[in-house]
Amino acid sequence: MATSMADLVNSLSIPAITSISLLLLLLFYIYSQQQQAKNVKKHHPIAGTMLNQLINFNRLHDYMTDLARKHKTYRLIAPFRNEVYTSDPANVEYILKTNFENYVKGMYQHNILKDLLGEGIFTVDGDKWREQRKTSSYEFSTKVLRDFSSVIFRRNGVKLAHILSEAAKNDQILDINDLFMKATLDSIFKVAFGIDLDSMCGSNEEGVRFSKAFDDASAMTLKRYVDITWKIKKFLNIGSEAKLKESVKVIDEFVYKLIRTKTEHMHKTPDDLVLKKDDILSRFLQINDTDPKYLRDIILNFIIAGKDTTSTTMTWFIYLLCKHPQVQQKVAKEIKEATNNKGDVTNIEEFTSSVTEEALEKMHYLHAALTETLRLFPAVPVDAKICCADDVLPDGYDVKKGDMVSYQPYAMGRMKFIWGDDAEDFKPERWIDENGCFQPQSSFKFTAFQAGQRICLGREFAYRQMKIFASILLGCFVFKLSNEDKTANYKTMLNLHIDGGLPIRVFNRHG
Repeated sequence: MATSMADLVNSLSIPAITSISLLLLLLFYIYSQQQQAKNVKKHHPIAGTMLNQLINFNRLHDYMTDLARKHKTYRLIAPFRNEVYTSDPANVEYILKTNFENYVKGMYQHNILKDLLGEGIFTVDGDKWREQRKTSSYEFSTKVLRDFSSVIFRRNGVKLAHILSEAAKNDQILDINDLFMKATLDSIFKVAFGIDLDSMCGSNEEGVRFSKAFDDASAMTLKRYVDITWKIKKFLNIGSEAKLKESVKVIDEFVYKLIRTKTEHMHKTPDDLVLKKDDILSRFLQINDTDPKYLRDIILNFIIAGKDTTSTTMTWFIYLLCKHPQVQQKVAKEIKEATNNKGDVTNIEEFTSSVTEEALEKMHYLHAALTETLRLFPAVPVDAKICCADDVLPDGYDVKKGDMVSYQPYAMGRMKFIWGDDAEDFKPERWIDENGCFQPQSSFKFTAFQAGQRICLGREFAYRQMKIFASILLGCFVFKLSNEDKTANYKTMLNLHIDGGLPIRVFNRHG
């Protein structure tokens, strides 16, 4: 007959029962500790505080790169939340793609940017973002816009080349950064609005006034990120906020007048297909009678996206070519071969006509050199998102609702675990395969154009403008720094502007 549990217990001695009880208590304790450990949050290592950022503000991106070398992902302690910074491609892919909906722009950035950029694509999330993304994606993919923009880029490239030609003739030092800022603004303005701003030559007084107001408004908007008193200044309408308000007023008057004029013109000439299809504003007006405020916001977002980013990249590109003359020579040689030009350029317009789409497609090394520039000097050096709900990143560490989670294109471009021991070297060859063709890398390790659902719509647009400008300028001129011993530094802003401009000398290229 089977022994009952009661009989078994009764047969045990007191020491045996005590031993079994202690064993059960020990097993329960181990189990409870394991369960508790599962519930304990595991956070990234603390690398510093916001105070450390302020102390290192003038070299902020290099300071954060130093931290990234110690920890792929780390935290900085802030008054009301953690700030998490990552250079881990797996985390970047998770933030920008896998769990995209949980990492947003958020109200913090929206409030800072909305006076200038309104409800544009760079300030909104959710349905508003998706609607603009869909419409803008279609526009950027059209052959009409591609062909129209290429004509504009060539025209402004020629204008810039003539300015450089005069400088070469007179042995004049020029700030190439200033010229690129004006040239890219003229280009994006013509593509966006369909009118000539001509900031390079300053012939359009109304346009020049808009350009100055736009630059001032951009600077004052950026200042909000470091000025904790900006809301008080805005309420009192004093200081930088008063200047921002006045600049936005000039911008709005100009843009709304332009929208009214364009709308009236289109209604009077409905059969003018060229007018209706070329520039972005006309194409948006063609879709339906869109709210002028909505149009204003969309266009200004295009301008801020296409102006500073391309001009800063071109400036760093020329700087790196001056520091690496062998690369400059190799790029120029490829341009001459692709355009079938062997001798000296005697006519800039004639040379530019040879910079065709087919020729640009052959310029793999130029594409690599521009991409290598963006790897080391990305136009947006750090990009922040706000975490909407508690989460765990692929590296196993937790992030909390409300944390700011940022990936760091500047730091990532310098990580040896991503790019190898020569990560900090300017080496376009790293992008060229064994057949001499450009070899792209994962957008989650090369993050200059973001990645995932928010990947830059204007990426090919930007490359086309940069390659056209570079082809015309490097096909015609040799560039040298006015002070060849000087090392360029960045100015800590949202975009990676070169500090103090880039004074250069230009010489006519022979052969």
